[in-house]
Order: sequence, then structure tokens, then C-alpha cells
Amino acid sequence: MELKRKVSVKRAIILLTAVAFLAACHSNSDYSPKPRGYSRLYFPQRAYRTFDTIYPFTFVYPKYAYIEKDLHPQPSDKLLNMKYLLNMQFPDFNGTLHLSYETITSKKVFNELTEDARTFAFKHTVKATSIDQGLIRNPVHKIYGIYYTINGHAASSVQFFVTDSTKNYLRGALYFNTQPRLDSIQPVLDFVKKDVDTLIKTLRWKGE
Repeated sequence: MELKRKVSVKRAIILLTAVAFLAACHSNSDYSPKPRGYSRLYFPQRAYRTFDTIYPFTFVYPKYAYIEKDLHPQPSDKLLNMKYLLNMQFPDFNGTLHLSYETITSKKVFNELTEDARTFAFKHTVKATSIDQGLIRNPVHKIYGIYYTINGHAASSVQFFVTDSTKNYLRGALYFNTQPRLDSIQPVLDFVKKDVDTLIKTLRWKGE
């Protein structure tokens, strides 16, 4: 009699375990993953100052950014004057606008620089969904160039070059120091692009 009671208890435990397992499986079948969330972004109030130092150009840039000399140029910068490599840092957004200036000394140099700008932009074709090109034209201040908008999950979403076609050339490339996912950086990109546009609109060559 005692043996039969022990067997019944054992069977009851097994039955309860099976019921609990089936209930858990049924519950999991209704599970839906939550959409990915991102931290709320807080954008600083726009305020600007003028960059006017020893360099042969001036422009306006935001107070929440700072400019430093680029001490670690990339191999692709070998054609450029190392004295004129700058980084505009956006610490709030973990982003950098790389700026490189070169004095045009010949038609050959001019052609090399403009072709390099196009090459650097289109090297992102693998990750980009499209690359749009917009003309930059300000005849009053002799500012001409091309603005590249690189769409998709590319490492750089904005690049440009401007020149007076005879003496001055300035190239810019915006990078964020994070994994390039457009859905996560789009609000920041939209915000910083306005600062890049302001730089281009206020750019002036010294001596003109």
C-alpha cells in the first residue's frame, strides 16, 4: 500500500511538470519581439563663431564643435598639404568633419584634387543606396564645388569640395565614430548637415 502511494505521488509530479512545460510553450508562441529603441537625443541650441586664424580661409562654425589640427592623416591625404589638415569635432554626437586644404599650383593639380574628391565619395558605393551630387555655386565669393549626399549605411554620409578654380581648394568629409546605421544616426545627421551647409555658405578665401 505504501509503495502504491509513492508511485502515485511520483506520477502526479511528472504530470504537473508536463502541464507547466506545455503552458510555457503556449505562452512563448505568442511572444513578439519589441522594436529596437534608441536613447532620446538632446540637441544644443544653435550658436556660431568665426574660424579665422593662420589658414588661408575663414568660415562660421558651431560653438558646440571645436577645431583641431589632424595629427593622424590617412594615406589618401598624401597629395595634400599636411599643414592644412583639420578636424572639426562634434563631441556631443561623436562625429568629425575632416577638412583638407590645398593650394592649386597647376591645372594638373586641380584635376587630381577634384577627381580624388569624386573617388573618395564613390568608394562608399558598396554600402550606399544612392549618391546624390549637388552643385555649389557662389560667384560673388568665388566658391564653386560639388556636395555629395551619400544615402544608406555608409561610413560617411556627407562629403564636399569647394574651390575658386585657380588657387584654393577645400574638401570636407563627415564621419560618425559609430557603426553606420542610418536609422539610428539620421536625426543627428540632419542636425549636423545644417552646420556643414552653414560652413559652406560662409566660407571666404583670404586675399580675394
